[in-house]
Amino acid sequence: MKINSKTTIGEIVADDFRTAVIFTKYHIDFCCKGYRTIAEVCKKRDIEENLLIHHIEIAKNNVENQSFDYKSWPIDLLTDYIIKTHHRYIKEKAPVLEEYLNKLCAVHGHLHPELFEIKTLFTDSVSDLYFHMEKEERTLFPFIIQMKRTYSKGLNLETPPFGSVENQIILLKEEHNTEGNRFKKIAALTNKYTPPTDACATYKVTFGMLDEFEKNLHKHVHMENNILFPKAISLEKNFEKVL
Repeated sequence: MKINSKTTIGEIVADDFRTAVIFTKYHIDFCCKGYRTIAEVCKKRDIEENLLIHHIEIAKNNVENQSFDYKSWPIDLLTDYIIKTHHRYIKEKAPVLEEYLNKLCAVHGHLHPELFEIKTLFTDSVSDLYFHMEKEERTLFPFIIQMKRTYSKGLNLETPPFGSVENQIILLKEEHNTEGNRFKKIAALTNKYTPPTDACATYKVTFGMLDEFEKNLHKHVHMENNILFPKAISLEKNFEKVL
């Protein structure tokens, strides 16, 4: 879809729900006032048209390159990538989704009571994910990077403050399972993220974002469970192994 000054906000969000984040950032109502054009909202908000369109295009094209061979990456690069890509994704998207879910519950909760359970599940998940990511970023991940640097210098490995990398990973994987089960419930309650027939634009965007959030979480967990964690355990058990 080619966006210009005459394109309406509603058309843009309907074409790609990821653009809703941009309109929310600029406090532009894409739901009830989705009939307005780019030119109209930019004039109203005193925003440069080219700048807004640029940000919209970035949101639309923010698709991760699937050709990367993550297994071949050095362990410190992989660790840094997970933090800057997947951890950052959660920190950026979660507040927006929580805002949308609050709005849905307030406006549509009387007709769709399942929204309250969806909101609770998502809020609980985000709270636990924040704590989970903080543990990774403060304990395990720095030690993984330290292991790599220690190997490069040919030094001996010190015992981590949390006992062992493998034991810490066992706990983190259990937490991954908890979040996976939560999102299975959310997917069931949303009929696999299918908006009801009476859904407004915000309703559709919220379900689309929840779907994307779960897919991103699946990739996030896959990269940790199946690539990063085995590398870290291997490095701890056999410090002479080249990564």
